[in-house]
Amino acid sequence: MLELARLDFVKRHEDIIITGKAGTGKSHVLKAIALRACEKGMRMRYARCVDLLDDLHAGLADSTYARRLKAWSRADLLIIDDVGLGQLKKRADEPTAAHTLYNLIDRRHGRASTAITSNIGLSDWGWYLGDATLTAAILDRLAMHAVRIDVDGPSYRQHVAETRANKHKKKG
Repeated sequence: MLELARLDFVKRHEDIIITGKAGTGKSHVLKAIALRACEKGMRMRYARCVDLLDDLHAGLADSTYARRLKAWSRADLLIIDDVGLGQLKKRADEPTAAHTLYNLIDRRHGRASTAITSNIGLSDWGWYLGDATLTAAILDRLAMHAVRIDVDGPSYRQHVAETRANKHKKKG
């Protein structure tokens, strides 16, 4: 984890993929890395996956897609949080979420770092993003230069809830 804190992976244009169950600290780790990147003066952007894709799709409607894609591509570190959470809107006659995400990841591949969290298995991304072939291309690019972390453990939120419940039982 020390290497992640030094942000050496950003200098090497490597990616991070963190997977695991909800509440295990994936987003917390990436937000700490984001803060560190800001402290070091790096250009960084953060978005939940569903919000990022909504922003890019909005660019299709108002003819700003190329500008938006360029803006998301420019960051030294792009954090895409919660792949697999949130309902992706199905749009008739528009590219799938996988196509949109592929365009972004392909632009950044080997040029800038992308850090992603997901609470679904990588094998389920194709279903979530709507195109298994393009999703395989996304994962292929990410995996090539990736630090891969699988967080296995109990949910911190569940731990807090159980502690609070036990505390209230003892008082009553």
